[in-house]
Amino acid sequence: MNLKLSNTIDLSDVVKQVCQRITPNWPLDQMIAVSPYWHRISQPFSEVAAWLEKQAGSPMSMDSAVYLEQWQRGEITEQHLEQANQELGAAYTVSALVDYLSTPSTKLTPAPLHCDALDSLRDLSHQPAWCDTITTQISQFCAAYFDQGLSDWKADNDKGLYASWRDAMESDYSVALLMKSKQVNRRAKLLPNDSLAAIDWVLEKLAIDDREYARYLEACLLRINGWASWCAYLNWQAGFKQQSTEYLQDLLAIRLCWEWLILESESPVTAIWQRQWQKHFAKPSQILPLMVWQRADEIRYQTELFDRLQQNLAKPVQAAAVEAQVAFCIDVRSEVIRRHLEATSDNVQTIGFAGFFGMPISYNPIGTDVHRPQLPGLLAPQMQVSECCVSDDQQKALVKHRTAQLKRKQAWQPFHRQPSAAFTLVESTGLSYISKLVKRALPLSMAGRINKSQSTSGVSCAIPQLTDAVSTEQRAQLAADILTGMGLAHRQARLVALVAHGAQTENNPQQAGLDCGACCGQSGEVNARAAAALLNEPQVRAHLAKIGIELSGDTWFVAGLHNTTTEEVELLDVASVPVSHQADITKLQIRLREASGHARRERAPQIGIKLDERDDRQLAKAFRQRALDWSQTRPEWGLANNAAFVIAPRSRSRGINLEGRVFMHEYDPSQDSHGELLAKIMTAPMLVTHWINMQYFASTVDNFRYGSGNKTLHNVVGGSIGLFEGNGGDLRSGLAIQSVHDGERWRHQPLRLTVVIDAPKASIQRVIDSHQVVKQLVDNQWLYIARFGDDGFEHYRGGEWIG
Repeated sequence: MNLKLSNTIDLSDVVKQVCQRITPNWPLDQMIAVSPYWHRISQPFSEVAAWLEKQAGSPMSMDSAVYLEQWQRGEITEQHLEQANQELGAAYTVSALVDYLSTPSTKLTPAPLHCDALDSLRDLSHQPAWCDTITTQISQFCAAYFDQGLSDWKADNDKGLYASWRDAMESDYSVALLMKSKQVNRRAKLLPNDSLAAIDWVLEKLAIDDREYARYLEACLLRINGWASWCAYLNWQAGFKQQSTEYLQDLLAIRLCWEWLILESESPVTAIWQRQWQKHFAKPSQILPLMVWQRADEIRYQTELFDRLQQNLAKPVQAAAVEAQVAFCIDVRSEVIRRHLEATSDNVQTIGFAGFFGMPISYNPIGTDVHRPQLPGLLAPQMQVSECCVSDDQQKALVKHRTAQLKRKQAWQPFHRQPSAAFTLVESTGLSYISKLVKRALPLSMAGRINKSQSTSGVSCAIPQLTDAVSTEQRAQLAADILTGMGLAHRQARLVALVAHGAQTENNPQQAGLDCGACCGQSGEVNARAAAALLNEPQVRAHLAKIGIELSGDTWFVAGLHNTTTEEVELLDVASVPVSHQADITKLQIRLREASGHARRERAPQIGIKLDERDDRQLAKAFRQRALDWSQTRPEWGLANNAAFVIAPRSRSRGINLEGRVFMHEYDPSQDSHGELLAKIMTAPMLVTHWINMQYFASTVDNFRYGSGNKTLHNVVGGSIGLFEGNGGDLRSGLAIQSVHDGERWRHQPLRLTVVIDAPKASIQRVIDSHQVVKQLVDNQWLYIARFGDDGFEHYRGGEWIG
């Protein structure tokens, strides 16, 4: 349906434009980092900041008090402010900028809707607000409509979202009774059956100027941004199948309809709203001075980063005999363990590579119907991995064991999801359940693994491998891509370890957010084990020689798993390693244990574990206890304080303490004369790191809208859809406040990502010019690009390289 508003405006186009600005949010069991600003990168960062300030009342910088403290401590200096002024084309004096921080600021508010005008006439100290009531009604309805098996009552979702809601509103009198508003249900019966027609009809009833349609509709959708992000995710997934959904349009129609449903026939609300709307957008923006402080803070960090990296520019590269190569994920948490592992021996080389290890797979655990994506959310799986046992009997035994586990788990679900289950379950099961609660409250057990329910590393026969549907030629090409990406196409050590990572936490709905983002919020164990198995296949190795990859017959690949919560690193499937390489395995295990001990000592003060006189064993026990503590709201800091991405040979940063703030991807420009590998890194891993960076950024500067609030109040919605903070309100997305704040101070410093690349200017420029998304990110200041020069660092700014 296309509804013409004038000779130049089409309502369906306006609705589509508004809906396209909403960024998808992945479900809890696949929680990956997403930039909530992703669909706005075609505009400069500062313009989006000014727009969201007005539309959503959303800041894109820290509060003035934070910058004032940094200024008073001497962290941000006059030089930083002057450079930021120059870059932004501002003309503030330093004294004016400092004075601004001391000036009381006006609280940011979203663009007013009719519900705000109506609430301004109500006594909100004794009456519920319409704004909150509308959000709760829509949110509860969506929770039932999209439920994934948690609730025993479901909405009629055979119809579309809007049509189902409209039918429900004709007979649901809960809001009318709560708000003492008899007209709501009567008016609901007058609404059109189609969502686009309803949008057109209500806009006309509200007498909205057609020049304000886009702004008003976006203001409506941003009031229910959490559910809008869920609808955008469903549409994103449909896109992998060349399909689309109307969920976002339907949700927009529902939110807009409420603006008309609440109005009385002779109400003064419309006139009040018009005055509020005009006054709101007439107010001058407060954003530019804070943008200067925001940029000055980034310049401060960049100066420190380049000073550190400068240490290795003049150092000649020492070629040492490499006994073992250990590939870790580019994740910032890997920087700490890599640095300490390298310190154990000059003969150990570490490599940074995306944690899914180039495996574009979904994982089908044998004995289940589950197909779990194990790759970045930007991509769709192309291959499938499942377990493979040595014999049929072993395979049948594994299937039987896993099926029994799943049945036991499912049998308890009805008890947990009934109303008041938390109270009645203990009464029904007696002391046996109380003992379980005690054990959970007192983490005495040192047992526990990452992804316990699906992990197979404890089953010697069950090694995840590509299914038979993948041909030898496809396997060989995949292996070639993996080796090339890690810089191992022509030179490998005797032992190459592919170390995935995952987090170990208890009672944490957002656990997937601490796992590997490149593996779609899962542990990367499956990817590492399947990749190692692939690279050890004799048929694959024979085929690699035909396509120009030199893989030594003396090289063996082994998988590993880095527990980022406890800093333990375990090598997997070591029983299948040939006898010829067992001594190499033992030597690497010793070095990994030593590195883990040093990494814990570095991390302990950050998470509140006192070192005192503890030896390494006692410290390891304290970390494991923390991981098993079901009341722990901060088991680890995840990727908090991430700030930069280095795309270069490890020699550029080896031996430098980057404080766990830097993503690192191996890249050797001498092995990439055409820049093809650089293009892959800048269009995939760099986008993932940008998403991570912006998720932490948004969850810090505006946790109310783009974070998930207080972790202790979280309630899971619809199985794994998302979270409520408490028992209602909008669906929450992003990180809990405990993930970025320790109760006393911010643990994440919201800085836009600085990407430092070791490559010729022409190669970097070619990627920027030939990929629109990269060009938008760089030109619109969503991230910053710099390169290693001959005498220092060059910065890409305004389309030019500045030394």
